[in-house]
Amino acid sequence: MDKATKLWNNDTEAVFYITLILFIIGTVNVFSASFVLAGQLLHDSYFFLKRHLLFFVLGFGAMLVIARTNYNVFKKFIMPIGLATIGLLLAVHFVGVEANGARRWLNLPGVKFQPSELAKLAVIFITASYLGPRLDRRRKIDLFSGPFYFSLIAFGFVLKQPDMGTALIIIGLCLLLYLIAGLPRTQIVLLACVGLASAVALSFAASYRADRIYAWLNPWAYQDSIGYQTVQALLAIGSGGFLGSGLGMGTSKFYYLPEAHTDFAFAVLCQEMGFVGAGVVLTLLLLLGIYGARIAAQAADGFGRLLALGVTGLIVGQGIINIAMVSGLLPVVGVPLPFISFGGTSLVVNFCAIGLLISVSRRAKAKVHKEDGQAPPPVKRRLRLVTPSSK
Repeated sequence: MDKATKLWNNDTEAVFYITLILFIIGTVNVFSASFVLAGQLLHDSYFFLKRHLLFFVLGFGAMLVIARTNYNVFKKFIMPIGLATIGLLLAVHFVGVEANGARRWLNLPGVKFQPSELAKLAVIFITASYLGPRLDRRRKIDLFSGPFYFSLIAFGFVLKQPDMGTALIIIGLCLLLYLIAGLPRTQIVLLACVGLASAVALSFAASYRADRIYAWLNPWAYQDSIGYQTVQALLAIGSGGFLGSGLGMGTSKFYYLPEAHTDFAFAVLCQEMGFVGAGVVLTLLLLLGIYGARIAAQAADGFGRLLALGVTGLIVGQGIINIAMVSGLLPVVGVPLPFISFGGTSLVVNFCAIGLLISVSRRAKAKVHKEDGQAPPPVKRRLRLVTPSSK
């Protein structure tokens, strides 16, 4: 057994168990951060916990199906995925549900659904399916191609909702894959210049975004107004100390910290689980990034490599951005912490992303068996989600 994987037999097991541990921590945190709000507003302290577990069942089931499916099968559905994504984002503007000044959701029977979360996966699929074969054939990569234009359209629709955080994630994932595939140096320079100018323009194009910049630069000067949320998050993090106040014992969820169970769930976690709890979450995200990169390096083809890097970047990147946002290192942009923040569509999408990562890993192992002239594992073992390591 590799010294780097003492706790599990292979990268597939590592990703699977790390994901489950993150989900368990997130479930405890969601209930602790939400039971006060749910009890007073909805007369059911378990409301958000029950919704969280419902979406877990959906997401976990989707992960199992995707993990057992050859990821190349999804190439056949790239066009329908793209059209459905744009159609859903367009539908949000006409029949979407508005909350807190933003129109981001579609009402489905019994649940609210956020199409912009699906757009993240769609961008990864479409970009990886275009760039992967070009990598395999060593063909030139050009930024100004179909996936980039698709991402710009999705970016525009999501920005209009408005949801700048998700819009930046969408365009960022697309550009990340182009950079990994190998853009010409001139296009990288052009991208950097246009990106910087666009970031400045977008930050001050709306007054609420400018307020977030001012609150980020000096939250304590605006602690009674635009900096209130950041200050309360910092106070919650600082009050947790090394071991935290104990599960359920934090005070921030008593209406001191807005969005305590969603975007700012990490602050509640720090307050109740302390530096130790925060360190565990950071370590798990780091490990997920390492194992995701390892799976990408061993992928059977360029599509699998970029797909693995894309979904790893989606989960780990959002985690880093959220933690930096809650800690005051970045402006508030409304990015959830994967598996920790409450959010039904986000949870399902993240489990689907993990399923894709496991699918790439399983396909890579099948290729290794073929190249080594070994017989593939028996059918029963091959159908298992977590396969034993080869000796």
